[in-house]
Amino acid sequence: MQNEYMLFAGTSHPELAQQIASCLKVSLGKVHIEKFPDGEIGVQVLESVRGRDVFIVQSIAHHPNFYLMELLILIDAFKRASARSIIAVIPYFGYARQDRRGILREPITAKLVADLLQRAGVTRVLTMDLHTEQIQGFFDIPVDNLYARSSIVEALPKLKMQDCVVVTPDIGSIKLARGYAEALKVDLAIVDKRRVSSEEVESVSPLIGEVKGKDVLLTDDMCSTGGTLKTAARVCKKAGAKRIFAAVTHGLFVGKGFEDCGIEKFIMSNTLPTPKTVGKNMLEIVSVAPLFSKAIESIVGAKSISSLYE
Repeated sequence: MQNEYMLFAGTSHPELAQQIASCLKVSLGKVHIEKFPDGEIGVQVLESVRGRDVFIVQSIAHHPNFYLMELLILIDAFKRASARSIIAVIPYFGYARQDRRGILREPITAKLVADLLQRAGVTRVLTMDLHTEQIQGFFDIPVDNLYARSSIVEALPKLKMQDCVVVTPDIGSIKLARGYAEALKVDLAIVDKRRVSSEEVESVSPLIGEVKGKDVLLTDDMCSTGGTLKTAARVCKKAGAKRIFAAVTHGLFVGKGFEDCGIEKFIMSNTLPTPKTVGKNMLEIVSVAPLFSKAIESIVGAKSISSLYE
């Protein structure tokens, strides 16, 4: 099996790629990636991939345009090198929030990214906690969407939460929050919100549920500027919550203001590099490399990925 597939990495998150390789007990494939003086990306595959199944690890974040283009160029290089199949392992799927038309003359960029990946030559996509499940329908190839919840839940006992309640910071995250509540066997509460702009969030309804005197676990698939989680934390604090934690899969943490946001600690997966905008004392990083490695083994061995959660 090890001779049939090879694992490569782009430059967006080499640490996670190395962790996945370690879990699989394989070495990362050799590829030379350079940036020319005018900004163009150059790629050369340094070993034969003919007839092999190739997995490329690349998160599309922080510099999404650059890393997306780098991924497309890598895919084209492997296609022209006669790889048998090319599986894009995208822990964080960039542009996922642009999955529908909310206003007139607005693009559906998530669909565009799907088209670009397929046109480049990807035969399968392996990702984690897509912003919306419907993005899978933008592809005409298999898409495996992993869930970080099980890995994050295993790390929660370290927080020593007492009388916990899971709170969803918006209506769109109810399914995710319900999964956490069921796994922890605790109650669920809801904060509704209205997005004023891409950076500003405003709460528009009272908290639905009881958090007074309890520890709160806010759950969301991603934290970008943190506006949604910060607003929810203020609502919960006003309602009498004791301590507030947040569990997120994708920690973008763009900007500042997280130190005094009312959240004691963020528990997040390592689908993205550890952010420098948040103090290390506020972060509990959970590796999802074992989950990705098991999924890769399932793909190579033609086994069910859903069995990973059974």
